[in-house]
Amino acid sequence: RVSGVFHPLIFSRPTSFSLPVSFSPTLSLSPPPLSFSADGNYLLSCGSDKSLKLWSVSRGTLLKTYSGHGYEVLDADGSYDNSQLCSCSSDKTVILWDVATGQVTRKLRGHAGKVNCVQFNEEATVILSGSIDGTVRCWDTRSRKFDPIQILDEAQDGVSSLKVSEHELLTGSVDGRVRRYDLRMGQLHVDFINSPITCVCFSADGQCTLTSSLDSTVRLLDKSTGEMLGEYTGHKMKGYKLDCCLSSKDTHVLSCSEDGHVYCWDLVEGSLMLKLPVGKAVVQSLSFHPSETRLLTAMEGRVQVWGAEPEETEEDVVVVQQEKA
Repeated sequence: RVSGVFHPLIFSRPTSFSLPVSFSPTLSLSPPPLSFSADGNYLLSCGSDKSLKLWSVSRGTLLKTYSGHGYEVLDADGSYDNSQLCSCSSDKTVILWDVATGQVTRKLRGHAGKVNCVQFNEEATVILSGSIDGTVRCWDTRSRKFDPIQILDEAQDGVSSLKVSEHELLTGSVDGRVRRYDLRMGQLHVDFINSPITCVCFSADGQCTLTSSLDSTVRLLDKSTGEMLGEYTGHKMKGYKLDCCLSSKDTHVLSCSEDGHVYCWDLVEGSLMLKLPVGKAVVQSLSFHPSETRLLTAMEGRVQVWGAEPEETEEDVVVVQQEKA
């Protein structure tokens, strides 16, 4: 574990979830997705058609399409109040969108290669973007200037994933390192995983970080010390940039897999609790609903929202017995 110092930047705060024994599909869409909105009422999807799409979760309908990128859209995020979207692309740009009008508010250039990941801070005053060029760039959404207000260039290879939580920024890189920036104190902490990182995230309680890497392992680390608290294996992740996440109450760890399943482990025991069969192709992305027992998965242009199967009550059992009688 390595620590260092960099020039500080001040940020604010973001959001938080429980897991059933089984899921059943409640909604299918296409194309490949990203995530639920902050309130869970909408979901964002993006892909090779150069567009970003906003869907209604309850109705399963397409609400709006946002077009403006020149190549495949790789990531997107929504603001806390659902008024703005930001997206990034293989065209090396980051775009800020007005949700209602579908218009491009600003197009931000500066990355030297494709931009893999993007996220707002909680107040949507800053966009953070991570690129194959090895940098994270911070953009002021309110400024008339189009230059980044800060560039973090510590990664030795492409930045594959980033997450913002309060005053901290977590990044994962192909160089096998997880970097946590304390933006308030101007400190940098580095944990070496020794395998290219595909996804990083914070735990809901803010005490741990979760990382997935191309050695087919998901790791839970103590945020402060870097101590490894858990390893989760069994899935396949060898050649794709796939997601992992925690349930909102930090009780379960979930990961995509190249074998067409989503794997779910008990966080404390490390035991596999659920192997969800999504399809025959690679499960590319997943996201938990912020307040309900719903899971979003995507593979080969197909998005599915999974809901917890209702538990059988005593009344149901009585009805079944009466019908049999």
